Amino acid sequence: MKIKGWLWTLGLAVLASPLAAETYKIDPAHSGVSFRVAHLVVSKVTGRFEKFQGSVEYVKGKTKTWKAEAAIEAASINTNVADRDKHLRSADFLDAEKFPELTFKSVKAVGGKGNKAKLIGDLTIRGVTQRVTLDLEIGGTIQDPWGNQRLGATARTKISRKDFGLTWNKILEAGGVVVGDEIEISLEIEAIAQK
Repeated sequence: MKIKGWLWTLGLAVLASPLAAETYKIDPAHSGVSFRVAHLVVSKVTGRFEKFQGSVEYVKGKTKTWKAEAAIEAASINTNVADRDKHLRSADFLDAEKFPELTFKSVKAVGGKGNKAKLIGDLTIRGVTQRVTLDLEIGGTIQDPWGNQRLGATARTKISRKDFGLTWNKILEAGGVVVGDEIEISLEIEAIAQK
């Protein structure tokens, strides 16, 4: 009887304990980190970062277990214009030589509903760290043809570049500035479960 009671208690403990989050490593070959920023007020320049790495922790339906962290190589910025990219890597903007990485580390996920949540974390650019909120949507998980479990996710946020010390600009004769303050950031992530 004592053994049965012990097994019953153990079974309840297992059922009550939260599922361990599975760790997925970002697959850069099937992921993207891009941004948009106003240029001369009338249009927006788009760009991306070519080199990055990171991971996601995920359990379906268990929003509080969701976590993410990433590191992006500042020098890998690419707007398809060589002179502009060189300027963006310079001390006027990212100062890639002195600050080679942009990093993000989540602190909590809130407001989970279905496959969506707000992922709150610390974003560091140019040595300055600010708290940001990502609108996160998990696309789901699937097994690929090679037996790997894959996760798909999309995240969006907007930041003020001035908050991170990116203050370079030029005033236009007609009014306004060359570069807008608000930067729209978009992440399309595919990640592989770690065995």
